[in-house]
Amino acid sequence: MALSFSVTHRDPSSAARCGVLETPHGTVHTPVFMPVGTYGAVKGMRAEDLEELGAEIILGNAYHLSERPGAALIAALGGVQKFMGWNKPVLTDSGGYQVFSLADRCQIDDDGVTFQSTLDGSYRRFTPESVVDIQAQLGSDIAMVLDECVASPASRSVAAAAVRRTQNWAVRSRAVADRLPGGLFGIVQGSVYADLRAAHAEQLTALDFDGYAIGGLAVGEEKGATWAALEVAAANLPEDKPRYAMGMGTPQDLLEGVARGVDMFDCVMPTRHARNGMAFTSQGRISIKNRIYAADQRPLDPECRCPTCRRYSRAYLRHLRVRGEMTASVLLTWHNLFYYLDRMRCIRHAIAAEKFEEFRRQAAVSVAEPSD
Repeated sequence: MALSFSVTHRDPSSAARCGVLETPHGTVHTPVFMPVGTYGAVKGMRAEDLEELGAEIILGNAYHLSERPGAALIAALGGVQKFMGWNKPVLTDSGGYQVFSLADRCQIDDDGVTFQSTLDGSYRRFTPESVVDIQAQLGSDIAMVLDECVASPASRSVAAAAVRRTQNWAVRSRAVADRLPGGLFGIVQGSVYADLRAAHAEQLTALDFDGYAIGGLAVGEEKGATWAALEVAAANLPEDKPRYAMGMGTPQDLLEGVARGVDMFDCVMPTRHARNGMAFTSQGRISIKNRIYAADQRPLDPECRCPTCRRYSRAYLRHLRVRGEMTASVLLTWHNLFYYLDRMRCIRHAIAAEKFEEFRRQAAVSVAEPSD
């Protein structure tokens, strides 16, 4: 098997756990946050920057990379790791999220999806098999099956139809999984309907994927419904395989997801918020654009050890942001990614020390509300 996963520690008071995921390009310690590099780059970050921050795995998007520069070209250049100068694991999304985000530019049928390109208006056909082939060309360590992600609120009939189609596509994807250099994850759908989530998790488990993702959440539903759906899906997935909550990434999502037995997370929030002048800190979120920071000599977060906080003041960062300097986005991205990656390190240590629930209670105070 191209992937192997073992649970190393379990929290006695919740479903939280630590694990070790072995991939063709290295080891990943879970729970883990994966910085998002949709187009083959985490915005504002070099590969060596990500290494310095302690990132062990990043996420790319098979749909966008196949559109430009093209999966065949990346394969000819040695695969996505060599192309990016990143020698660690890469997980690639299949394009299923684009079924949701580009809904006005795609047509879905039982065989696959036809997208109208955002680049030149041409039409491109994605099937479960072709999506596996694209990710094989990219050289992904972890590939995802093609799935149908529906927006919330979704009626039960719409959610059930998406489950049926996603399951049929999962069967077809699993049949060609040997084309991949790495592993293949199935994706649980079912919107906010607990019985659909539980049933689909069991159906996917029967196909014996290398891991399982929980998709179709954080797409418009109320937060309590997100966590309830996440909990029932995770509870019905195998204990000996990694579980991945797709696109969920507020600091509170990480805490609640880990408590429910999730091992892997990704989200554009830390990098996107950085480009908008928002920083995550131990005291909540702050908007560096605010005038109150014009003469503030403190770092973004006095408790943070990141390169940005060790060297630069809030006043200077505000100045860069107000002047439109690209350096502001880079420095805030450094900080936000460090915050997320360090938060996951602390979570792993707390689970190993059997103190996760104590950490969760203390950490929840700082992530509940923005500080300004």
